Parts: sequence; structure tokens; C-alpha cells
Amino acid sequence: MQGREERAAHKLRDDARAIADAGADLLVLECVPSALAAEITRDIGIPTIGIGAGPHCDGQILVLHDMLGIASGHRRPRFVKNFLEGRDSIEGAVRAYAEAVRDGSFPAAEHGYQ
Repeated sequence: MQGREERAAHKLRDDARAIADAGADLLVLECVPSALAAEITRDIGIPTIGIGAGPHCDGQILVLHDMLGIASGHRRPRFVKNFLEGRDSIEGAVRAYAEAVRDGSFPAAEHGYQ
């Protein structure tokens, strides 16, 4: 988790602007509070891709093993959702993930950090 304290959030905002100004095509925000990710997404002129950064990024990433609920032996991050649960195929899980991102139902508040 990064950017919770104001000083750290300020640094992330500044770094994001610098990366965009340097010519980056996109920015990945991982484990950033949802409100901060939303602010960065509004402020920079390039797409943001979130992984555990809330619903306001321009796109989302979820590692396939996490999307399918495959145990890695590590504690499951709060931004993970098992899309295979209740479905009978990997293809169905991937389609459900894509649709949930498109319609804005994933990530929901419980899949991010405050």
C-alpha cells in the first residue's frame, strides 16, 4: 500500500505528472488508495491502469491466477475477486471479468484501499 500519508500521496502525484510529462503512454497504479488513484487519473493526460487502485482508473489488471481463485500460498490481496466461482470454465471467468470491468462493477469498493 502506498500513498496513504499526505507526503507520500504528494510524491505519487508529482511522480505521475513527471512520468506523463516525460512521454509515457500509460501509468500503472498498484495498491494506491482509490481517491488518490482517481485524482491522478483526472490530473494526467495518459491512461492509468489500476491493480488494487479502485474503479476510477482507465483500465484494470488482475493476474489470471487471482482471477481464477487459484491459491498461491500467499495471503489473498483485498483487490482480488474470484471470477471462476459460480462458472464452469476459464473462458467464462475471463468473460465475466472483462464484462465487470466494462460495466464498472469491478473493482467495487471492497476491492480497493481507502
